[in-house]
Amino acid sequence: MGIIVSIIISGIAGWLAGKLMSSHFSMLGNIAIGIVGGIVGNIVLSVFGISGEGFIGRIIVGAVGACILIALGRAFSK
Repeated sequence: MGIIVSIIISGIAGWLAGKLMSSHFSMLGNIAIGIVGGIVGNIVLSVFGISGEGFIGRIIVGAVGACILIALGRAFSK
């Protein structure tokens, strides 16, 4: 059950990041960005002593990480 919840949270985080950054990924793209974004978000925010706990906290951390990934992708694609 934990993997299904993680995929749902990652999908929500990726969708949120896509809306915030005006990105046009598919639903599977949003889930992939959200999964990797969750990892990146945990690493980046742990440097500042911030951790995402609970459902909402994990969504926020994943969305922050996904926004970072989208921004990096845009920077290197130009």
